Amino acid sequence: MTRIVTLGDSITLGMGDPAPGGGWRGWAYLLAAGLPKPELHNLAAIGAQAKHVERDQLPNALLLRPHVASVVVGINDTLRAGFDPVRTGQATARTVAALTAGGATVVTMRLPDPAQMFGLPSGLARPLSRRMRAVNAELDRVAAHYGTVHWDASTDPDTYDQRNWSVDRLHPNERGHRLIACRLWDLLQAAGVPVAERPGSEPTSPVPSRRDDALWMATKGTRWFLRRSVDLIPYMLFMAAREALVEQREWPAAPVPAGSGPACRLPFADGAPVAGDAQAEPVTD
Repeated sequence: MTRIVTLGDSITLGMGDPAPGGGWRGWAYLLAAGLPKPELHNLAAIGAQAKHVERDQLPNALLLRPHVASVVVGINDTLRAGFDPVRTGQATARTVAALTAGGATVVTMRLPDPAQMFGLPSGLARPLSRRMRAVNAELDRVAAHYGTVHWDASTDPDTYDQRNWSVDRLHPNERGHRLIACRLWDLLQAAGVPVAERPGSEPTSPVPSRRDDALWMATKGTRWFLRRSVDLIPYMLFMAAREALVEQREWPAAPVPAGSGPACRLPFADGAPVAGDAQAEPVTD
């Protein structure tokens, strides 16, 4: 049996890839299906930042004593006015350290540039891209320090193929989730992790029509945009104005913290395979 625990935000939760019976499927489910005798526990939550993953998801992950664990987080951190890449990196490092100390093979990801995904004008794109570079620099340092299985989604040419993304340009569609699952499966195999059959790369569900996309944007998409408008949009306009007046510099990298995360470990009782454990969502997308 391979116990897989996935931590992160709505991308890991599977948004953009509807499950046939309702809810979300996503790359975590597809990847788990390609590992021997999988037992998947998806702890990801909508809107999670690195601090939420450490605070809310990590304790439950440690109780599960995973063989393989993923920590994919950081995009929501860049979309907040209180952005601090050092804090993002430190929270991620503590999460990865604790999972590694527990014996898990940890999977991490270098994240794509949301400004490029959104197709923003250059004045707005530059400060957001700078944030993503700063987060990715921290994630790279964490991956190198702890020896994680690390996929660079930011430079993979297939990442920015519009066929792989939902209408909101922030979440992968089924094809995009399959791309993530295949890339991570390949890296796990190369790292010597036992694997089963490779996930399929082609969608098996009907592609959403333009009407479906328009309906989503008119309901859930509009609500998402309005929430972001209150926080992110004014700050992005401020950043764009400052960009035009003051020479901007990249954020300096910070040392990876040496701490190994929470020390409390409780006995684990094996149970039946479970998928999609996350029910409570303490943060909002």
